[in-house]
Amino acid sequence: MVEAGMETSQSIDPCVSPSQAVHPPSPEYGAPPACDLVTVPARQGLEAVDILRRGACDAVGPVGPVLHDGGDTLGFLVPPGTAAAWDVPGSVCTETDGRGFALPAEPPVDGSDWLLPPGEAGLATDPAVLRAALGEAARLIEAADSCR
Repeated sequence: MVEAGMETSQSIDPCVSPSQAVHPPSPEYGAPPACDLVTVPARQGLEAVDILRRGACDAVGPVGPVLHDGGDTLGFLVPPGTAAAWDVPGSVCTETDGRGFALPAEPPVDGSDWLLPPGEAGLATDPAVLRAALGEAARLIEAADSCR
C-alpha cells in the first residue's frame, strides 16, 4: 500500500490494482509483483480477445493487457502462479518465478506491440475467464474452418 506523499513507479503494473500501487523496486520495498504470460496462436488469441470484450462466453470478465509479437502469437498477462496449473492445449504459460517487474507503456519485446496496452486494459486477465474464452475461440475457429 502506498503511503501519503510517497512516489510510485512511472511504469504500469497490470497485475496490481490502482489502489495497490507499488513502489519502484528497491531494497526497502522489494520488487513489485509480476505476471505470468499465456501465449497462444494469434488467430485464436484475437478471437478470444473479441469474445472477452463482447462478453460472449459464460465466464466473462475484463481482459488485461495483450501483447502481439508482430507475427503469429498473442500473449495474455495473467496473475503470477497461473503457469503451475495451466493446461490449455495449443497454448503455453510462462512463469515468472516471482521476479517482479512493472510494464512500461512500450512493449517489452522488440518487434512486438500492445494489442491492449497496460492502462487501457483491465488488470491481468483471470485465468479461468481466459480458459473459457480460448475454448470458445477454438470452437468458433473449428466451425469456421469446417465450412470451407
